[in-house]
Amino acid sequence: MAKRIIFTGGSGKAGKHVVPWLKAKGYDILNLDLKPLDCPGVNTLITDVTDSGQVFNAMTMHHGFDGYDRGRVPSPPDAVVHFAAVPRVLIQPDNTTFTVNTVSTYNVIEAAMKLGVRKVIIASSETTYGVCFAEGDKDYHHFPLEEDYDIDPMDSYGLSKVVNEKTARAFAMRFGADIYALRIGNVIEPHEYPMFRGFLDNPMSRKRNAWSYIDARDLGQIVHLCIEKDGLGFQVFNAVNDTITTREPTAEFLNKYVPQIPLKRPMAGNEAPLSNAKIRDVLGFREEHDWRKYI
Repeated sequence: MAKRIIFTGGSGKAGKHVVPWLKAKGYDILNLDLKPLDCPGVNTLITDVTDSGQVFNAMTMHHGFDGYDRGRVPSPPDAVVHFAAVPRVLIQPDNTTFTVNTVSTYNVIEAAMKLGVRKVIIASSETTYGVCFAEGDKDYHHFPLEEDYDIDPMDSYGLSKVVNEKTARAFAMRFGADIYALRIGNVIEPHEYPMFRGFLDNPMSRKRNAWSYIDARDLGQIVHLCIEKDGLGFQVFNAVNDTITTREPTAEFLNKYVPQIPLKRPMAGNEAPLSNAKIRDVLGFREEHDWRKYI
């Protein structure tokens, strides 16, 4: 029988690509969102994930009408993927962004754990590294940005993601579960690659994103690998593609444009400053959508 997956926020920018990618892998998926997702074979249950009761209820419902044919009440899912959130600053007031993102994550993880689910993947963010939504021109402490970095955001969105990582760690320890937090880079959809010409012509415009990105389809691969990889407990993974979004090789570019930022280790070739070495080494991620294929 196919693994049953609850996916929150599947109708959003990243989710609308990740859910079909996972569906093609054979998962039985129920999308929890405030608006429907156009994906054949995936039902959307209109759910406010800031409401704990709705989350508990949604996780114990049939994924579609075919569930009623089995003659038994639905069981909790095999895994939960939590992407639902206010997706950045300047959409809702800061206190609402922080509240929605932290409370929803608590609700989703708590419901999963207390219902016996032992695999949860949550969407964290590159903004935890503190530069993306910083006031003014803030430097990174060093490059590359790896998962042991001293994360220090000053904005409501990045702060909410730091809190969510701590929430995930607490529940993973308490319940002996696998909860993986993905620090997702700037999500690029297939139709958005023409923007890279502007990135190349004005490279400092990408400093806030550490000259890195994640193709929405490659993000689908990463989530799939997380679902299938068991036994890691609490983990943080940078979810980004392999290479820097500049014309020059990485070390040359960084020395030219941000010489004041030290290198923690040598950076060879076109390695992205926001490093994905851990997902390659631990999960076996292999990039399929290098931006150079499209520009």
